[in-house]
Amino acid sequence: MIQSIDMSAVSECNVSMCAYNRERRCHALAITVGGYRDHSCETLHPASLHAGRTEIAGVGSCKAVECKYNEDYECRAENIRVVFNRGRADCLMFEKKSSGPTPAPAAS
Repeated sequence: MIQSIDMSAVSECNVSMCAYNRERRCHALAITVGGYRDHSCETLHPASLHAGRTEIAGVGSCKAVECKYNEDYECRAENIRVVFNRGRADCLMFEKKSSGPTPAPAAS
């Protein structure tokens, strides 16, 4: 059975050493982004052979709970870009959630 669900698309990925990357596009069925404090692509699979799928990947799971686009471990950004940065594949859409308004100082 094939399911069709709405996921944030991986619009670009420059991690050419990944098995799912072909022509700067990710062709995994879905990727997992991040640990609890980082925003790296956990689906990264270094390999010289590349996957044959033609469909573009979506974000199946996001564990970057500090990201403003994370809602119940799902990415709510329209799309994301993944780039190789400092030895890992990072989601460029990561934006830390705001901590909310700063309370006013107490009156003296």
